[in-house]
Amino acid sequence: MDSGKVVYRRKPDIPVIRSHQHIQEVSAKSLELSKVIRLLEDPLTTNLKERHIFVLKKLLTRSENGFLLRELTGVAKIFNICAEKVKDHPEYVPILCEALRICRLPFLKEKASDELNYAQDVTEFFCHMGCLMRVSEAEVRQQLVESVKSFYSCVAPKQLLDGLQLTSPGYRLQLLERSDLAQTLILSMAALENQPAIKLQLLQTLKILSSSSDMNCALMLSAQGAKTICLHMNELDPSGQVLFHSSEILWNLLERCSKDEVTAQLSSIECVVSLKEAFFHQLLNGFRQSDFQLRNDLLVITTLIAENPNSPLIESLFAKQLMDFVTFPELKSHNPSVRNLKLSYNNEDLKMKKLLLNLLVLMSRDFAALQLYKEERVMLALLTLIKPPAASPERRPGLRHWSSSQQEELQLQALAVLATIAPLMVDDYMSFQGNACLLLLLDWCVGQDAYFGQGHSFHATGGRGSKKAQMRHCVRVLRSVTSLRDRSVNQDLCDQGIISQLLGILMQMEASPDEEDAITLEIMSDIQLILSALCETDMHRKELFGSEGVEMTVHFLKKGSDKFYSGLGHNKLILSTVDCVWSCIVGCYTTEDYFLAKDGAFLLLDLLSSSPRCVHGIVLATLLELCDNTNTLSHILSWRDNSGQTAPRLLLQLWREEEEELGISRSRHGEIADPKRPTLSPYQQDDIQLSFPASMASAAVLEMIENLRAKIYSIFCKLGFQDLPGLKTKDYVTLSIVKRYLDFKVGEVWDEISRELSVDGVRPITPDEEALSSICKIAEDTARTVAKEQSSILEQLEKEEISEEELMYTEIKSHWKQRELTAKSWDHYVSKTSNYEILKEVKAQREKYTESSRNKPKHEDAALHPAEHFIGQVMSVEKTDAEGPAGVKLTLARAPIKAAAEEQVETTARAPEYFSTVSVKD
Repeated sequence: MDSGKVVYRRKPDIPVIRSHQHIQEVSAKSLELSKVIRLLEDPLTTNLKERHIFVLKKLLTRSENGFLLRELTGVAKIFNICAEKVKDHPEYVPILCEALRICRLPFLKEKASDELNYAQDVTEFFCHMGCLMRVSEAEVRQQLVESVKSFYSCVAPKQLLDGLQLTSPGYRLQLLERSDLAQTLILSMAALENQPAIKLQLLQTLKILSSSSDMNCALMLSAQGAKTICLHMNELDPSGQVLFHSSEILWNLLERCSKDEVTAQLSSIECVVSLKEAFFHQLLNGFRQSDFQLRNDLLVITTLIAENPNSPLIESLFAKQLMDFVTFPELKSHNPSVRNLKLSYNNEDLKMKKLLLNLLVLMSRDFAALQLYKEERVMLALLTLIKPPAASPERRPGLRHWSSSQQEELQLQALAVLATIAPLMVDDYMSFQGNACLLLLLDWCVGQDAYFGQGHSFHATGGRGSKKAQMRHCVRVLRSVTSLRDRSVNQDLCDQGIISQLLGILMQMEASPDEEDAITLEIMSDIQLILSALCETDMHRKELFGSEGVEMTVHFLKKGSDKFYSGLGHNKLILSTVDCVWSCIVGCYTTEDYFLAKDGAFLLLDLLSSSPRCVHGIVLATLLELCDNTNTLSHILSWRDNSGQTAPRLLLQLWREEEEELGISRSRHGEIADPKRPTLSPYQQDDIQLSFPASMASAAVLEMIENLRAKIYSIFCKLGFQDLPGLKTKDYVTLSIVKRYLDFKVGEVWDEISRELSVDGVRPITPDEEALSSICKIAEDTARTVAKEQSSILEQLEKEEISEEELMYTEIKSHWKQRELTAKSWDHYVSKTSNYEILKEVKAQREKYTESSRNKPKHEDAALHPAEHFIGQVMSVEKTDAEGPAGVKLTLARAPIKAAAEEQVETTARAPEYFSTVSVKD
């Protein structure tokens, strides 16, 4: 073909083929993307391969410093055209590779607003870039992966033309997150089975994408990224890095995305099998530190999968194979894989062992897993691990073994696992003498040897330098197995003397000079809960609890609730102590009487008066049960708090506080405000239009369970409602409601029955309807009667207040009268001393009085005792049955005033004094 002639008919806007010399003169600046695209797509020029390649090279040469933002749409279209042509013409491969290499450079903008205006074009460009993974040529895929990876590094062009600027550093990364490039790269994993080098580079790129952005992780996860990575991580890998990068990607997905969604993808049987193969390959063949770390990472991922109840760990036989390694090296195994396993007993092996123990807890939710534990003797391995270390351990020389600190961590981890598994495997626990092992460990914990806890692990918190961590977890295991209320387990513990042992430990810990901390308080609370579980239903065990147990509970009750909100656990200790009284003392008359003799009832009432509201329920319930002992009532009635308040008054105060908390309508003085709803709370009124099934308790019944009023009413039924000490008028008003509480509740229940029948559209027969109406009316009449009784109590109170007010005014008048007489006497005295004429008149009157009195003397010495004058002073006021002032009886004291004849003239050196003349008796 003659290259100097025109071969095709020229069409507008289509470059014509000219001579080779003319082609070289074509300026790169004159190339327009639209014309290049038309050249590549036009049917008349679609086969001009050399022309295409020449023009594309010129285009890439012009863009060697980066693509313009406004040209990215055209470049993406050229990518797609070239990708289609590569199938038949490999000559386009270098063009694609060079274009992808230029994509590593930052995009160029002509104006500052280009970044915003062309954001959508850039996002679509990234999408088209990802689609180039469909090209089977390794060079193209490699360049694409490296280009994406370069987005996270700084690659600057050599030089820029005038008027052009680089886009901001994070511009591409922000728009990359909005594209589906990450999804496309994940989906292309399946096409790289025969290209392991590119697959490794792709995994490295995906690791960068997943570690840098939550949105990228979400996009990868939406494309089943976790499942895809897991399924391809065991493929042929000469470099040995695929598994490492795959696990890193999975970790990034777990950390940055929804853990449940990731584990759901990994819970397929194929993924679990893939994980199993990868784990055992690393376990049996790994020898480097990085191999051990990768092995443990895979085990952690397996642990997270085990949290999913639908995970097929049992079905895939992964769990069964793991059990052999869980019990190694504590138990011997005939499995060749286990026998050939050589542990280094380093920190990574310790982590693996702890992860395997933790896996037991997560899998224990599955009944099939418990069967597997039984077959593989997991319980025996755990009980072996918790044995206390020997004082002088005999270890064969030349054999590797766990260090003392590692053994401590495994011991505590095994105890934590037992706390969960032992209640689920009671038969195995008893067959392997689990109680005996725990009690021996408990004895070792309280022993005085030279053991020094390292306290390095999570479970060893607070146990450094002591055995406190071991005791804490040992007591936890005992609490978990006794809480089952299994007769054989609890009986076995009691036969081995656990009650006296625990009481001794409690008092020993309490007598310790160490300062109380959260762990010590937790241990004491758990011990009390264990004692409660053992003694609750057995009278003989309550007798074994005996006086020593009563002394213990009294000691802790005396501490009170001052530290209830300390945050260390005093609140739990108070509640467990009261529960211990309820379960271990109440019901056995010998321990009850001893408890009462030690002022136990007084201590419970002290706790009731000083503790927060959340404690009142259990304290009242314990007091109510204790009231079955007739000796308790006298203790309750004789109790007084620091302010002199009695127990009945305290109970009535709690009743009022409870009604206020429930929002029950009462008047200012505590009277019934609504006779139709005397004890109904607003919460019950909300359920008026509801109908409850027969198997479900109604609101009126549930209300009695949920608050204190039923307990207070029951205690008053034991104490009686008459002759209660220390009550005031307000208390009597409340007591009238308490007395009829049961009648009110019965009326509420019948009222609920009537409403439910109405809601369900059921009309009772006439006699039943009349009976319902009568019962409801009787309840309302009862409330009105109580309201009248309350009104009469308040009226009597008002009369008493008026009478007291009258007495007070009478006393005030008498005091004023006394002051007037005193003032008058003083004036008289002053007038005598200041006016001689008045003094003579007084003297004359006195002499006259003296003469008149001598005429009829009754005794010989009558003249020697002249008359005296007195001033009255009110000493007491009493009320009689008479109405008004006549009903007031006054008791007066007399203060004598000396007569003028008895006054002697003092020397001028001594002035007369008031108090020498008038004296008043107090």
